[in-house]
Amino acid sequence: MGDSAHPQGEKATVLHQVLRRLVLLAATPAALLAAAGPAHAEAPAPTAAPSVVSPRVLMSQVVTMTNQQRWANGCRRLLEVDHDLVVASVRQSVYMARTGRFSHVWRDGTTFVRRSHLAGYEQPSGENIAWGYRTATEVIEAWMASPRHRANMLNCGARSIGTGVVYAANGVPYYTQVFGWE
Repeated sequence: MGDSAHPQGEKATVLHQVLRRLVLLAATPAALLAAAGPAHAEAPAPTAAPSVVSPRVLMSQVVTMTNQQRWANGCRRLLEVDHDLVVASVRQSVYMARTGRFSHVWRDGTTFVRRSHLAGYEQPSGENIAWGYRTATEVIEAWMASPRHRANMLNCGARSIGTGVVYAANGVPYYTQVFGWE
């Protein structure tokens, strides 16, 4: 799956660099956003600040919990993580965390479909975004409580997923899931 112009080795290197930057962001003291997609999940009410979970761990938990929800709701095909969708998701989360702009559409008009194509994925099916949730459980519960987010997660025709979690400089996490048909 993906663009044949991007060799697998190059993709793995890019993903490794992105994930390394995310880990560094989460580890630094300072690191303690429609037109083409569904409505936005509301931010949770402020609570006592729990310890920061690494983006990599949150990304993995979001995939696992999404697949658990799919299975519990009748989708007998689990989503497979797609490298290109991970890249598109991380880019979206980075954009939101850096700009503070919570939107499926960037200021330049770029949508999740375009971001997915730029990352090498040809058939994206939907995107969910959220911010402020401290755990994967919280964000999954919020998405499942929202009809449009739930529809993306429980679309049994989707085959692939990419997730991105990035902490803004103020410590707020921004989440993205992009789903695909391939």
